[in-house]
Amino acid sequence: MSEKPSVRFQRANFVVRDLDRALTFYEGVLGFEVTYRLGHHPDSYSIPVFDIPDGARLGFAILSLPGQPRVMALSEISEIVLEPVPHPRRGAIVLETQDPDAVTAASRELGLHVYEEGALTTHDGREGREIGIVDFDDNLVVIYLIPEDGK
Repeated sequence: MSEKPSVRFQRANFVVRDLDRALTFYEGVLGFEVTYRLGHHPDSYSIPVFDIPDGARLGFAILSLPGQPRVMALSEISEIVLEPVPHPRRGAIVLETQDPDAVTAASRELGLHVYEEGALTTHDGREGREIGIVDFDDNLVVIYLIPEDGK
C-alpha cells in the first residue's frame, strides 16, 4: 500500500468580471473580509492555468472569515468577455450561516438569483435548510443552517 500525500485545503477560487462588484456580495452580504488584494500581474500563474486569453487584465483578492484566514479567493478577469459558466454547474462553495433569511434578502436586493429553499438532511439525520445563490458571474454559493436541536 502506498502512502497518501499530505494535503491541506487552502482556499476556493471563483473567477469574476468586476472585483469591486463581486465584493458587494462576498463582503457586504456574506461577511468575508479582504485580507490581500493584488492588481494586474502579467506573469501570473493564473494566466495559463485558467486559460486566460491575451489582452485580459487580472485582479486578485484573498478573503477571510473570522477564525478562517484566506479561505476564498476572487480572480478578476477584465478587458475580455467571459463566457457563461457551463451548465450543469461544476462547482460551488457551501457556507454555514446563522441567518439565512438575512443573506437571501440582501442577495435579492443586489439582484442576484436566489433559488427556492430546500430541506437539508445530513448524513447523521439532522435536518436544516439550504438555499442556492448565484453571484454576478454565475458562480454558485449554497448557504445552509442546521439548528442546534437539528430539527
